[in-house]
Amino acid sequence: MSADPPRHVLILGGTTEARRLAEALAGDPSYRVTTSLAGRVSAPVLPPGEVRIGGFGGVTGLAGWIVAHDVTHVVDATHPFAERMSFHASEAQAFTGVPLLALRRPGWSPGPGDDWHFTDSLAETSVRLPELGGRAFLTTGRMGLHAFAHLADTWFLVRSVDPPDAPVPPRLEVLLARGPFTLDSERELLARHRIDVLVTKDSGGSATAPKLTAAREAGIPVLVVRRPPVPEGVAEAQCPRAALEWLARTPG
Repeated sequence: MSADPPRHVLILGGTTEARRLAEALAGDPSYRVTTSLAGRVSAPVLPPGEVRIGGFGGVTGLAGWIVAHDVTHVVDATHPFAERMSFHASEAQAFTGVPLLALRRPGWSPGPGDDWHFTDSLAETSVRLPELGGRAFLTTGRMGLHAFAHLADTWFLVRSVDPPDAPVPPRLEVLLARGPFTLDSERELLARHRIDVLVTKDSGGSATAPKLTAAREAGIPVLVVRRPPVPEGVAEAQCPRAALEWLARTPG
């Protein structure tokens, strides 16, 4: 009797959690793993296993790829703010019946001494920002800078892996860097640029969290964009280990 073929796991990746899950699955002969990357970063850190780069062509393209490649499980381990891709994954699950898990690291929570102000969108953030400061450290990613392009009186320090595309704020300095970042370096950065307000998304994780501690120590307010919810009905896990447990108990 022939052995069962390995189960094919499609990881919608781009996060540390996605890479760690791929690393765990790559050493298990009962799984075949393919990680899909959006291709928005010029030199991504590639995980082990098979890798595909680029979009699927919407919901129908994703569903077609899942069926054509005999995918047995899909793990949506995209960035917590990759709302469109998560919606596409949920819709593809409805079309194909292939089990779907959303792998989302926990979000951040304010602690004693934090001065956090929550918003629901970048547009809302741009309205509230001038009330809190005039020299902003903007760490919401290069794709959303157009939301702040009209703020001519605010000076921005933007940190991203790749240079941003226009439109961007007129008073802008770009720092090209990839995390993780240390607390000492974040303290120095805030002081050197005389930052008086930090803007971030609730991405969670430890790689970029030191900026929050540095802001608290400096008494700087923080504008935090809330993350969108996981699509209704989709199973969730907060770490790669929990995702492995889901894969082990979920037939495909």
